[in-house]
Amino acid sequence: MITYLKQGNAQLAANVSNEESVYHTVKEVIREIATNKDAAVRRISEKFDQWSPASFLLSQEEIQEIIARVPDAVKEDIRFAQRQIRNFAEKQLETIQDLEVETLPGVILGHKHIPVSSVGCYIPGGRYPMVASAHMSILTAKVAGVPRVIACTPPIKGEIPAATICAMAFAGADEIYLLGGIQAMAAMALGTETIASVDMLVGPGNAYVAEAKRQLFGKVGIDLIAGPTEVLVIADHTADAEMVAVDLLGQAEHGPTSPAALITTSEKLARETLLEIEKQLQVLPTADIAGVAWRDYGTVLVVDSIDEAIIEADKLAYEHVEVLTEDPNYFLENMTNYGALFLGPETNVAYGDKAIGTNHTLPTKGAARYTGGLWVGKFLKTCTYQRCTQEASSLVGAYVSRLCEIENFMGHKEQADLRVRRFGQIG
Repeated sequence: MITYLKQGNAQLAANVSNEESVYHTVKEVIREIATNKDAAVRRISEKFDQWSPASFLLSQEEIQEIIARVPDAVKEDIRFAQRQIRNFAEKQLETIQDLEVETLPGVILGHKHIPVSSVGCYIPGGRYPMVASAHMSILTAKVAGVPRVIACTPPIKGEIPAATICAMAFAGADEIYLLGGIQAMAAMALGTETIASVDMLVGPGNAYVAEAKRQLFGKVGIDLIAGPTEVLVIADHTADAEMVAVDLLGQAEHGPTSPAALITTSEKLARETLLEIEKQLQVLPTADIAGVAWRDYGTVLVVDSIDEAIIEADKLAYEHVEVLTEDPNYFLENMTNYGALFLGPETNVAYGDKAIGTNHTLPTKGAARYTGGLWVGKFLKTCTYQRCTQEASSLVGAYVSRLCEIENFMGHKEQADLRVRRFGQIG
């Protein structure tokens, strides 16, 4: 049996209305940039960001000047994080192998993993300049072998986000543009007079950036469409309310529509957590955001057993899932729907978001039911090939000829028949 001590109560109708507004705004901006290119990018950047430099592309001299302004301690922290992300991405890459196999005598089939030729990475700014997104997207693409990786990040209140630019440069970006929002996504995907188009867009962003990726998909590939950040904490009697509350609010602060949920086998812990959250909101500097998200999208669910917790967690299919239980590995062995798991009290979502080595661009809104997050493999195309001996071509061709005739594909049939005539006899 499950019991809700708290459920989110935000009105779906309001969200639908907002989504429609975002859709039409994004559609118009993309249309204008497709038509007027650089002129449209500049006009829209002036409108939304009050930003219109001589060039959106930062020169190497400008980049070095910006890096010089970043404190050495910040640079070392960035380098530490990037060493962890690079190391894990390289280990992941080692698991991805080309294949060639003889499936029948004389029939050779195989596949190769080919890096995408060019990728555009979006690094969010705004209230939370997400420096870590540079590591997660640019660096991972470079580990995968992508030859050209460009990146955009917005100015923040007319200022250059120095730490973000530093991280983008350290990660290996080939071109860095100080450009944000829909205009950045459209410029990278469609190309302008000064920005060559890319083959793939990656990286998180606000609702407008996410919608731009949705509308540009097909023209370019994308990693995934990221919605508001989600966190689920699964806890039992061994957990404590202070830690549960900290970890819920630590993700709720992302935005006022960020869901945060607790599933627990302990009603005592659930009630203590509700009280602890209210206590922490009194002193949390980002309570203006986290408090709204918790009020409207927070959920507390009490279940009878660990297995029932797994069932409910898999239904949610949340982006981040923290496990604060007696046996966290049980969830690793039995859960199937999640973006990333954080097992035990010694780790937490912030570690994954910033520096531990796993990627923080993860599926939301139930997408964990069918996809994982951004990783080195997302930047690779798995392409197949085949070759045959003459004898094998004659053998396979006889089967293909008959199968094509069943489907009335007579041109296809002739392709097979020609090989059979050349290389052998129809069986």
